[in-house]
Amino acid sequence: MHISAPKGRRRVCAAAVAAVVTCATALAAPGLATAGGPPTPSASALKLDWSPCVKGSPFDCATAKVPLDYRAPGGRSIELAVVKRKATGPGRRIGTLFFNPGGPGGPGTVQMPQNYEFFPREVRERFDIVSWDPRGIGSSTAVNCFTSTAQAEEWTAAKTTGVPVGEKERAAWITAYQDLGRRCQQRDPELLRHVSTTDTARDLEQLRQAVGDPQLTYLGISYGTYLGATYANLFPDTVRAMVLDSNWDPRAWTNDASEAAARLTTMLRLGSDRGAAGVLDEFLKLCGAATTARCPFSAGSPQETREKFDALLRRLRTEPVGEWGYGPTVGDAVSGLYSVLPGWTDLAGRLQDLWQGRAPQPSPLPPAPAVPHPSPYLGEEQAVAVVCGDSPNPRDPGAYRAMEEASAARAGDAGRYWTWATVACATWPGVAQDTYRGPWNKRTAHPVLVVGTTNDPATPYSGSQAMARELADARLLTHEGYGHTALVNPSTCVQAHESRYLVDGTLPPAGTKCRQDKPPFSADEPQGAVSAGEGGTADILTIRP
Repeated sequence: MHISAPKGRRRVCAAAVAAVVTCATALAAPGLATAGGPPTPSASALKLDWSPCVKGSPFDCATAKVPLDYRAPGGRSIELAVVKRKATGPGRRIGTLFFNPGGPGGPGTVQMPQNYEFFPREVRERFDIVSWDPRGIGSSTAVNCFTSTAQAEEWTAAKTTGVPVGEKERAAWITAYQDLGRRCQQRDPELLRHVSTTDTARDLEQLRQAVGDPQLTYLGISYGTYLGATYANLFPDTVRAMVLDSNWDPRAWTNDASEAAARLTTMLRLGSDRGAAGVLDEFLKLCGAATTARCPFSAGSPQETREKFDALLRRLRTEPVGEWGYGPTVGDAVSGLYSVLPGWTDLAGRLQDLWQGRAPQPSPLPPAPAVPHPSPYLGEEQAVAVVCGDSPNPRDPGAYRAMEEASAARAGDAGRYWTWATVACATWPGVAQDTYRGPWNKRTAHPVLVVGTTNDPATPYSGSQAMARELADARLLTHEGYGHTALVNPSTCVQAHESRYLVDGTLPPAGTKCRQDKPPFSADEPQGAVSAGEGGTADILTIRP
């Protein structure tokens, strides 16, 4: 599935923080609130036996055993791989911050250690930071539909990447995903029914209890926002602080709780196609306004750069450069918009290589973290199992061609990409047995901070607006910037508000807007000014809790 950025470039990070001030709402004293709310269906008390992930590592690892089916806790159990970095200022420790890196399919045991240094210093001092591979993913009990790496690679090679072009490629995609569904059903059909977001939210509640926190402190990005919203409505009394960055509209994900067959795919209901189209337009406009030293693909003006891009895609339909035809290039263009620095400059370089008839070189992989499983199996079926089990999608493979043309009419090439992102669901055999489909307005013990980026190619700003409306008590913080998530595309202003909220519960004033530190193709000087909404212009300070 193509919901996440390509594995070779996917990176989830939070940056260092300075801070902002003015208060609106505050939580009770951190760590002192009492737990409550409807309990997770009965399960044995979870114990985490922590030990260094590898000798000399600052990260601790543990394996949690949880019920496969919380309605039958005495039945089969599965394992969750968990990782922790202890608070660096233990005398000032508040508790545990749980982190989900999105996806679905993001392996927290890899992505949290990989990006630990980007978490705000204040947060690293005051919280143990814990993440985990959700059920079905990575080093946890995982959905794996192949008997060998070679078999998985053979399946992947049977279809092109990005977008299928022409009847032959479209048929190959449909056949490949039909085959994937059959393989998964044969390997572990029971697991496919129990990898839902609701199941994972119940796992999170078990992990919260296991670390001894009376209430949950949580940071989730992208898909992690939907997981957070699900938890908040299942266990509203146990929410201490929750940051949801780059949000999915929960009603769109569930098809507004309708049991009827979906007429649009999940990603089209979420508006990812229109969001990506708008950000691609911004990429080409800003590139065209920049010099070739800053944007290698620039043709000297926004209009000429747009025309150059369209001409490149037309040419690649009939004259691919090696394996880089129209489909892979569109997929790379959309996912390359996720991270502004250095992602947009790298994307511009790859497009210029293709324009000049050269096959682009792959971006270097980030260094492997010091955990036992730095490269767990992350097959496409893991994300597929969550999305297709959780969210309604059209069950007729033949319907995707018409949807592609309709989406292309409103969103161009990006519409084709996001239409085919969930075609696996047309023939997927597993349906989640435990799904929460709303309502989304259970009043939580403390308010939720919702962060939305105005130019996001995967989760449009409208999704964050919808999340803030749906939750009973939420404050929307607007990130006026580009890319997918404020963590990967940092704003000192956003990070400061997040840090203060997590540490002492202070929310930004209603209507607060922050700007990105470094806009695309710009000089290195920070640009992070602050608008404090109803509270006027905020001063930039350093927080000392």
